[in-house]
Amino acid sequence: MSEPVRPVLDLDQSASAAAYHPGPGSKDGEGGKGGRFWSVRRVPAGLVALVVLGGSGLLLYDIAAVRAGRPAMQWRRALAADLAKWRLDEPGVLAAAAVAMVIGVGLIVLALTPGLRSLLPMRRDVASVRAGIEREAAAFVLRDRAMEVSGVQSVRVRMGRAKVSVRAQSHFRELDDVRADLDASLAAAIGELGLARPPALTVHVGRPPAKKR
Repeated sequence: MSEPVRPVLDLDQSASAAAYHPGPGSKDGEGGKGGRFWSVRRVPAGLVALVVLGGSGLLLYDIAAVRAGRPAMQWRRALAADLAKWRLDEPGVLAAAAVAMVIGVGLIVLALTPGLRSLLPMRRDVASVRAGIEREAAAFVLRDRAMEVSGVQSVRVRMGRAKVSVRAQSHFRELDDVRADLDASLAAAIGELGLARPPALTVHVGRPPAKKR
């Protein structure tokens, strides 16, 4: 005699909609914390390094040449003369400052944010192993699981880092029954994904549009 299947994820239902949120037993404490993966960002880092290296090397060479008694390079003399003529309230100066500020803010954001938003971290059951799953792949898993529910004709799954939105169409059976089966099936599927932070689940079930004769 087979043992009854225990629910993998304990979800609490909202009274106004088919919205569910992970219960206290599904947090990081069970399998170890799995933080987000940080993007290497080789291209931005390489470009910034090349610009800084080239600019600083050229400037240091020119300064050393001036200290050795040689005249400064033409580009530095021309740049100093132009800077002496420009006013801070000129449109060109303001535009250049705005561009520099946007680039600087972008670099700061890249440095302080992990990136790789499409990769969901999984629980670290082994401290030396880090695993993740693509959001698109996780959405495919949930879609396949939803299509196994009786009465489901089509399913759309939007997989986010904190929320999963599922919209299904049912061509037979009561909508409440189909939604209840989807709730249970998708809750178990989310638990089986082994995510470090299981997302909240929202399920909407409706009828397909009537065909015009």
